[in-house]
Amino acid sequence: MPAHLEFLDLTVRYGKKKALDEITMSAARNTVLAIVGPANSGKSTLLKTINRTIDFITIAKVEGEVRISGEEVRSMPNVYALRRRIGMVFPLPVGLPLSVYDNVAYAPRRQGIHDKAQLDEIVERCLRDSVLWDEVKDRLDLLGTRLSGGQQQRLTLARALSLDPEILCLDEFSIAIDPVTTMKIEEVLTRLKEKMTIVLVTNLTQQARRMGDKVAFINDSQLVEWGDTNQMFNAPVKEITGRYLNGEFG
Repeated sequence: MPAHLEFLDLTVRYGKKKALDEITMSAARNTVLAIVGPANSGKSTLLKTINRTIDFITIAKVEGEVRISGEEVRSMPNVYALRRRIGMVFPLPVGLPLSVYDNVAYAPRRQGIHDKAQLDEIVERCLRDSVLWDEVKDRLDLLGTRLSGGQQQRLTLARALSLDPEILCLDEFSIAIDPVTTMKIEEVLTRLKEKMTIVLVTNLTQQARRMGDKVAFINDSQLVEWGDTNQMFNAPVKEITGRYLNGEFG
């Protein structure tokens, strides 16, 4: 299966500190690549290279390549068009100071969609996909920042889905969500991968096992190993991989 997303000898430095060291791996279209590893191992930095939000960090220097459908992202002339193709959800909710409805409708409106019926359909679909619709359907005019923390995180997910991204990046999305809601969202994500590629950074190894078609283990800025989920959990090549996935450290 051809790669949809590729990292080729990707190295990122923050000043003299190396955050990622020659990372090479890929994800096929319509699959979930789950990335695990201890805190500060470089996982979030990896996500930032996909939509080039790494560009906002002035001391960051990127070497190597990140390709989407064979095209290197840093060679793309329109970075805004690139970011519209990549949905991004961070560990803690980042809500816009707008109503629930307008949070989700914001990006489609910026894309020129102003038909009320079309916006209504997008808002409802994205809120359903983020397992939030039933809780907010009668108060769509409520300020999004007045929702609970877990609800705001799901609103962030709904906003990320509002432009039908071809790649969805999730950076420990469940950190502010209760376990029951997390499982519901995992079920939704399993369906969503039929129309997008998902990169899931998680500190929950069992979530990686449930969700990932492939799992990558990053430790101390290096890709220790990556491969099919069953192989990674049942017969990892490196001893340290097995120790991490079994919860012996982290």
